[in-house]
Amino acid sequence: MKATMKRMTTTVLALGMMSGTLGAAELRFTIWTGNEAHLKMLNAYAESFKAKHPDVTVKYETIPPGDYTQKLTFQLAGGNPPDAGWLMEDAAPTFAAAGVLENLAPALKKADGYDFADFSKPSLGLWTAGDKVYGVPFSTSPFVIFYNKDLFDKAGLEDPNALAAKGEWNMKKFQEVAKKLKDTSGKWGFEFKDGQGYDTRVMHALMPPIRAAGGDVWAAKQCGFDKPEAVAAVKQLHDMVFKDKSIVPPGEQGDYFSGGAAMTINQISRASLMPKAGFNWGIAPLPTGAGGESPVIGQAGIVVFSAGKQKELAGEFVAHMTSKENVAIAAQFFPPARKSVLESDAFTNSNNLIPPKQMKVVADAISKGKVLPAHEKSPQILAAMKPRVDALWRANADVEASLKAVCTAIQPLL
Repeated sequence: MKATMKRMTTTVLALGMMSGTLGAAELRFTIWTGNEAHLKMLNAYAESFKAKHPDVTVKYETIPPGDYTQKLTFQLAGGNPPDAGWLMEDAAPTFAAAGVLENLAPALKKADGYDFADFSKPSLGLWTAGDKVYGVPFSTSPFVIFYNKDLFDKAGLEDPNALAAKGEWNMKKFQEVAKKLKDTSGKWGFEFKDGQGYDTRVMHALMPPIRAAGGDVWAAKQCGFDKPEAVAAVKQLHDMVFKDKSIVPPGEQGDYFSGGAAMTINQISRASLMPKAGFNWGIAPLPTGAGGESPVIGQAGIVVFSAGKQKELAGEFVAHMTSKENVAIAAQFFPPARKSVLESDAFTNSNNLIPPKQMKVVADAISKGKVLPAHEKSPQILAAMKPRVDALWRANADVEASLKAVCTAIQPLL
């Protein structure tokens, strides 16, 4: 009898470990937001997951975006892996090649009514290989210009949306407007993304003008930083920083969101900060250039880590988070990869802070844009780039020579 009871107890414990419905379990989930509205939504996902797994809790762990990939790498290497988490587009190829991401295809196939075919194929490019799914994109978010309409009105300037409607919102006009805003308001004309364009967000600073000029940073394993289009684009930025003094320079803070700069570049998730901004504002498309309309898209996916303790349960939670219903909820912050949501009126009406007409700017950019460049050696490439790019941001820098040095450093890695 004792032996039989022991076997039964062992079986029940084993079942409890395998199923969240039979035993308490905690999922560790890494994110890079601490925004109250985002956390409220994420916690609601965790709560609704309890309908099927009442004993499962989800613990969200916020890591600042600038440190996110590095700290996540340390956790994985140090034997302290989260179960699941967000992953940036530039890290996706690196993590997949390292074998640290779980194949989610089985979990997604098992989820009732999931409809994986609803995801647009281009959006899955970084996250799939053959029939394997290493991540589900939850944000396919183009970069847009946030602008302070009050400062534009005070300077007597048409705002970026009005200029775009007339076909005049280009990089030349962007430079003119930024300088006039600085001269008339005393505020910075433009601030790079999150004020980090010289450091962790350097690619977010360089990519939009380079693509607008018709160039790229790398493509087909060839460096593009030293090509004429990229050189011209970066020279213009350099002039805006050091000659016009309209872009927030290295070592100073502009903080668009508290009124310190007239324009910035960001994604619609940051609109959640605007109710406290204290000024009238709007979003507009990126300025065009010789390359025409060239929207730049930042993408992030949800992944499960192969070393995690709750892989099966984590896979179920990813399927739950990325269902049609939950993607529609997330669309107010994170533009979706699900076609049924993106193409619906519900998307353009999803954000109560951004008018539907301006949300159409986002939908249009998703349909026309390209994701930020990624590479399985992204960490090494960015590390090799850094000292050469740092050399750009000096008043007396030789921009062309600095960009040639970037290519010399990264070409062997491409």
